[in-house]
Amino acid sequence: MSERILIIGGGFAGLRLARTLNQKREKRITVIDKVNHHMFQPLFYQVASGRIEPSNISFPFRKIFQKSKNIQFRMTDIVKIIPEENKVISEDAEFKYDKLVIATGCKTNFYGNEVLEGNAYGMKNTQEAISIRNHVLLTFERLIIERQRSDEGDWNLVIVGGGPTGAELAGAFAEMKRDVIPRDYPKMSFKNLNIILINSTDKPLASMSKEAQEKSEEYLTQLGVVLLNNTRVDAYDGETITLNNGNTIPCNNVIWAAGVTGNIINGIAPEHILRNRYIVDEYNKVKGYDNIFAIGDIAYMETADYPQGHPQLASVAIAQGEHLGKNLLRNVSDWVSFKYKDKGSMATIGKHRAVVDLPNLKFQGRLAWYFWMFLHLMLILSVRNKIAIFYNWAWAYLNKDSSLRLIIVPHKKNDTEQ
Repeated sequence: MSERILIIGGGFAGLRLARTLNQKREKRITVIDKVNHHMFQPLFYQVASGRIEPSNISFPFRKIFQKSKNIQFRMTDIVKIIPEENKVISEDAEFKYDKLVIATGCKTNFYGNEVLEGNAYGMKNTQEAISIRNHVLLTFERLIIERQRSDEGDWNLVIVGGGPTGAELAGAFAEMKRDVIPRDYPKMSFKNLNIILINSTDKPLASMSKEAQEKSEEYLTQLGVVLLNNTRVDAYDGETITLNNGNTIPCNNVIWAAGVTGNIINGIAPEHILRNRYIVDEYNKVKGYDNIFAIGDIAYMETADYPQGHPQLASVAIAQGEHLGKNLLRNVSDWVSFKYKDKGSMATIGKHRAVVDLPNLKFQGRLAWYFWMFLHLMLILSVRNKIAIFYNWAWAYLNKDSSLRLIIVPHKKNDTEQ
């Protein structure tokens, strides 16, 4: 009889695990996710800034698994795990398992500040990226109409968090201000529009090399980004940002990229959770359970090289997904411990502006930018999406423009419509 393996989450870790177990008839796989598509998170910022369409980085699970004999997909939200009964409960069903793999990833961390969460935009899924695009473009349209009556806060676009997401987003919006807005709004000056990046460390990209940090700061400054280093946000009420130094910034447009936290599901004992991640052993098995595993951003594994757990990166998630898949195909006595080999990190701040840190090589500039584009293009799942993204990038490169600045908001059906 086939072993039932339940995978909760179809991000980088869950998808790689499922594909590793694809066509293995001794394994019956069910992949569960809240949405019906896999999302390529590294390019969310390009959706938010109108460079590519959401469909270019979204891949329907049913299409991915269409030819799989042993994998099925279910779209629902798991709300509870019942380990003693080997089952999970969703909003509308329950699922039994022999082995459970939790790959739920992370969400934006607002650090328990409900007011901040209610007013700032996160960027951890496609819907949030679209919401940012809508909000920013609607702000521009409102500025055109109101002109003299515009709020000072409309002229400040603030990104909080100086990691790769924040730096890339700031660079993208700065290029939009320089190259795109003057064409779209030729009869109005946007010189007073400020792209502000609030960063809590000495320089942006604190997790990368000193060379990358210094170069990214140089690139952001060249693009006209107002960079506030060694600065934190204490509060935001939807109209005014209060900084840790007491200064305030009027702002109606805040994007929060200052941290993430794990998507924990109820049911696992609290003592097996640390920093909102499941504590796992060297085989990604959750502490205290024989048949429950966690992989990717949600897994906390202490090793000699990573005493505080692995970084929450796509490369780690992919490696853990593949490694666990291979272990599940072996006898337990033959399982191999997970060891992560750092493949490096990179970020792009704009056209011809990128930084790359590889284990034995560091470089910046035009070559790094081409390298970044090539690698990300290769990681896109389908050929059709690769072509679509390449076309959009090529068009933007040649014309300094993009035709993807659509404002798409959900239609609200009123009571009188039939």
